[in-house]
This record gives sequence, structure tokens and C-alpha cells, in this order.
Amino acid sequence: MTEEIKKEERSLNFLEEIIEEDLKNGKYKSIVTRFPPEPNGYLHIGHASSICLNFGLTQKYPGYTNLRFDDTNPETEDTEYVDSIKEDIHWLGFEWKNEHYASDYFDTLYEYAIKLIKKGLAYVDDSSSEEIAAMKGTPTEPGKNSPYRERPIDENISLFESMKNGEFSDGSRTLRAKIDMAHINMLMRDPILYRIKHAHHHQTGDKWCIYPMYDFAHGQSDSIEEVTHSICTLEFVPHRELYDWLIEKLGIYPSHQYEFARRNINYTVTSKRKLLQLVNEKHVNGWDDPRMPTISGLRRRGYTPESIRDFCDRIGVAKRENMADVGLLEFCVREHLNKISLRRMVVFDPLKVVITNYTGQEEVLQSENNPEDEQDGTREIPFSAELYIEREDFMENPPKKYFRLAPGQMVRLKSAYIIKCEEVVKDAAGHVTEVRCTYIPESKSGSDTSGISVKGTLHWVSVRHAITAEVRLYDRLFKVEDPTDEEGDFKEYLNPDSLQVLPAVYAEPSMKGAVAGDRYQFIRKGYFVLDKDSASAQLVFNKTVGLKDAWAKEVKKG
Repeated sequence: MTEEIKKEERSLNFLEEIIEEDLKNGKYKSIVTRFPPEPNGYLHIGHASSICLNFGLTQKYPGYTNLRFDDTNPETEDTEYVDSIKEDIHWLGFEWKNEHYASDYFDTLYEYAIKLIKKGLAYVDDSSSEEIAAMKGTPTEPGKNSPYRERPIDENISLFESMKNGEFSDGSRTLRAKIDMAHINMLMRDPILYRIKHAHHHQTGDKWCIYPMYDFAHGQSDSIEEVTHSICTLEFVPHRELYDWLIEKLGIYPSHQYEFARRNINYTVTSKRKLLQLVNEKHVNGWDDPRMPTISGLRRRGYTPESIRDFCDRIGVAKRENMADVGLLEFCVREHLNKISLRRMVVFDPLKVVITNYTGQEEVLQSENNPEDEQDGTREIPFSAELYIEREDFMENPPKKYFRLAPGQMVRLKSAYIIKCEEVVKDAAGHVTEVRCTYIPESKSGSDTSGISVKGTLHWVSVRHAITAEVRLYDRLFKVEDPTDEEGDFKEYLNPDSLQVLPAVYAEPSMKGAVAGDRYQFIRKGYFVLDKDSASAQLVFNKTVGLKDAWAKEVKKG
């Protein structure tokens, strides 16, 4: 069954039901959505769900999606984050119609604020942030009116202009909406619309020293762009009332906000503040560390855009928050990599095998690149009398039903011959240093006439032809399912074994030409990607995911 058929058969989520009804009854001829990240960090897997949702809706229905940077907090924002966000969205396979910034609308937002003041719906407040908080009241007790709430309109306009002109210090004044200090929704208790910040802005430079709050910039930006369906996560439900109030009082295009449930992922943190801590305190090697849940980290680890989109589709869209299993994300990438990855043999912990009766010339064997796709063809693998196998694939005194190499026991070498262990060589300390075997010439893979059947098949590399590489074995960054739900500092639950570096493994020579981003299945090991740290003299591979879910076994043990 194709992906297209599966998607058609999937029942509509509640947002799709709303959109289909809106289109059916003629409310809209086409829809407009937007993805509005704040450029104060790198996007993570949680953002991927929002990206896939907003862009996916306008792929399914007539319309388009805008990319709008919510850049109203100049002290934490940077063009580095803007560039990374655009790169991540493109990599995921999406294209926006228009690129906007909330700062594009600062002049318009200022005029909107003046309009509210003139209507008697906003005022300049000289109270400190502590005083404003004290006047807010509680969910069960009404707040108190500011002593500046009844300032004359002309005085408010004059003060607000002085704020804009830089005549006041940071925090000395704010512009507040005049709504209701006894409102049941505390966000409606005269919320702050503008604050003073003498800070350089990455887009507008030093033009402005007053900046709109999120609630004043967001809905009005949606309205300016005529966004039909403004999709947010559930924490913005209380903000919807203010969103609608501002649009109504300003008399502008009636964009509407809809909320869906955030999907948290176990063994992960997605708070930008916490991720920034991990970066700044050197618990990880930057935002794109392959252990990070950032899209750039997942990309560097070898995840594919197809697997992330599949994951987002599988977890779906709902109105209730729950915890998604990172094992599902790993399943999605494993399933996709199985289809597209070239197979290669790489030995991590080598044990030398000498084939004593292999007296002919070294030969070149053929092996398929990917059994899932015949079009990937075959590759050449050099075979010689001296090979490396994994040390764990040999046991001198094996238990019953041990099907790998042991004295007197036979195994097949992948895409090569059947060999039999004849002798074990040890050093002075009694450690096995070499295994001597014989091979059966008639047992060559693809033309086996030996009539011998063996149960074990091992991967290997030729000693003389092998190239060395570095392998970085990545695992989950945290050792508990919800590190933010535990007592104490979330960093106490970092997994000390989240990275293991193998400085010298032995790989097939066919990997010499690999370029950063090439993905492989290391036979019997897992899926790996060539890292950007690689050089022609030293290849570096990151482990993306194992062939099986190792953590599921640990959970069962527990």
C-alpha cells in the first residue's frame, strides 16, 4: 500500500475537519497558515510537528504557508538562528510563500497602539514590574486598578511618543491595554502591550527602543498577513481571548487562533532554555550535537527528513497532551534507512583470522549494496588469507547453540566462503591473538557446491585492504523517561554513556569515497552516517540507530 493511499485512509484530525467545513461553507476559498518561530535558538523535534502541521495543511488544501520570525525580543535573538531555522525547514522538505518578520510590522503595530490609546483602550503605566504583578490579583481575587489607569488620552499619546523617542529608561514605563482588572482570565487584566528595551535588533538596528509584547505582535501580524488558521499549542488557549479582543477593538482582518496538543517525547528535553544550558555548559558539543533533539542534531546523527515527517504523521494531531515514545521516532528512521542505506562490513573490535589453505591470489568478491533495492547494484570486496572478524564472534569454550566461530566449528563469511576453526593462537598472558582456519573452496557465496550447511554468518574485512575510521556510538542523552519531571536539576539525569568513541575501526575499502551525509548499514551493527568532521585521511561515522530497539529490552528487564 502506498503512502498516498495510507494518508487518504487516515481519518481527519480536528483541524482538517474545521478547514474542510470552512471551505465547504464558503468562509474561505483558500487557507493561509504560518510557522512563527522566535529566532532565539535552534529548532527541535517539537517544532517539526508544528512545521509538518502548518505546511502539511496547505499542501493538502488550497492555500499557502508563511514563515514569520517572531523577533520582538532583541536581546536573545540572532541571525544565526534565523539562518538555521530556514535551513531546517528546507531540509524537512517544505517551502514557504512569504518570509516575514514581526519587526516588518513595527511601524504598523505602533500605529495600532496609538489607535487603542485614542479609543481609551490603552494607557501608559509608570508602575514597576513588581508593582504591576502585585496589582494583578489571583485567580480567585480581582486585581486592583493602576493609579495611572485614568490618564487623559492626550497625556498617554505624548508619553507613548516619548517612550518611542528613547526619553525613558528600561522598565520605567509600559503601555497596557485597558480591559478589566477583575476579569476571570488573568491575561485580560490590563496586559502589557509594549515595554522599553534599549537593545540592538538584528533586523531594525537601533531604530526602536520600545518593543511589542508577544500578545500584541502575534495576532496583529496574523491579521496583516490575513492568516485564516493561526495554529498554536495548548498553552496559548488563555491567550486566545486577548487575541480576539485586540483584533475586534482594532477592527482589522479577523484571523482566528486554534490550539493543538504539544507532543512531548520521552528521554528528551525540548525547552530552549534547557537546551541552551546544555550547550553553554558543554554537556554537548553544540546545537547540532547528534544527541540533541534539535533538527540539526538529528540531521547530523543521520535521521532523514522522510523519517521525521513519518513520525510527525504517526503521532498525529490531538487536543490532549501526552508523551510520545522516542522509540517510535527510532522505528521510523530505522524503517526508512533499511530501504535506502548501502550495506557495508565494518569490524569494531578486531580478531585476526588466518586462512591457512588459501594459497591462491587475492580475489575480488561481489556483494549486493542493498537487498531492498536491486537498482543499487553490487560492490567489490577484496578477499585474502588474512581477515579481521569481531572478537565477540569467536569463543574458545562456547555454550550449546553457539553458532559463531569456535574450535572445530564452521561459519560462513558474508558474501565469501565457509571457514572452519583449526587452531587458536594466544599471547604469553593467555589472550587469543589469532585464529587459524581452513576454508572450503567450493563454498563460495552465489556458487556454493559444497553441500555444507552452517547456521552462523559473520561479517569481516581483509586485513591488507581495510581502511581505518572513527566511529561515534550515540545513545539517548537522558537515562530517565522524563528528566524535567524528576526532583533536582534535570542535568543530574544525563546519560553518562550517551557517547562512546571508537578511534579505529576497520572498514571495507569501498568506503574511501564516502562524503559527509552518506548513510550506511554496517552489517550486524546498525545504521551510520558520515560526519562533517571527516577528512580524507580520517573518516568519522555517527551511529544513527541500531538494527533493533535495544532500550525495549532494558525496559522489559526492569
